[in-house]
Formats: sequence, C-alpha cells, structure tokens
Amino acid sequence: MTAFKLNQKDVRTDAPATSPLLFVLANDLGVNGVKYGCGKSQCGACTVIVDGEPVRSCQTALSAVAGRSVVTLEGLREGGKPSKLQQAFIDEQAAQCGFCAAGMIMQAQALLDRNPQPTESDVRTSLNGNLCRCGAHNRIVRAVLRAAREA
Repeated sequence: MTAFKLNQKDVRTDAPATSPLLFVLANDLGVNGVKYGCGKSQCGACTVIVDGEPVRSCQTALSAVAGRSVVTLEGLREGGKPSKLQQAFIDEQAAQCGFCAAGMIMQAQALLDRNPQPTESDVRTSLNGNLCRCGAHNRIVRAVLRAAREA
C-alpha cells in the first residue's frame, strides 16, 4: 500500500511500488490531465509537480512519491475555475492539439512557484525539455508571461 497526497487529498493505492506514477495516476486514480507521450522522460507530456518540483511521471516509480505531495493539472484549479496560468493558456490559445499542454502548464507552474516574475529567457529555459509537435511554443511562452504579469 502506497499513500501520498494527490491534489491536496490523501490517497492510497495497492498498485505495485515499482509502477510508473503516470500509470497509477491515469489508470488507478482516474487522473485525466497527465498524458503518456514518449515513456522515456524526454517529451514532458507526463510532467507533474512532486513537493514543488516538476518530475516526469512516466519514469517516476510510485514508491518515490510515498508520503509526498503530487499535483496534477486538475490540482491547479482555483475555486472550481482554471488557475491564472490555465486561463492564460486559454486566452493566448497556447494549445493547438493540446497534447503537450498539461505538461507545459505543470512545468510552467513549477517555474512560477519558484520565480513569480520570470523573464522570457527564464520561461524558454524552463520549458526547453517539454516538446510541442504543433509548434505552439511562442504562444505557450506568451501565456506563461501573461500569467506572471496577472498574478
């Protein structure tokens, strides 16, 4: 049995401790925001925040989050509404196909949590490891900067 906080709620799962966190979140706990991209920790689609740090859930064993706090896209909502960052992604039309959006948002949220007023260079550096096949990177960067300005 592994216990941890998921989006500020205590959860327990009987999944094997060696299971990738991504599969436990999606298959066992019904989290839809986390996406399977490459399965090799190279694309960022599966990014979640664990104790304030962005991690790739496809390569993170369930045992690594025991007793820790995990935040997914669903956990960013504020009062049942999109967070400022999520709303900025909507306003800037920063998701073309939307597949990378959850990972991009989670990576960006971790950046904003530690640096509330990032420069464009900071944003680009932070998002460098997250891939967008649609080429929406410029809109994504604008969305992150917009969320920082509006915070």
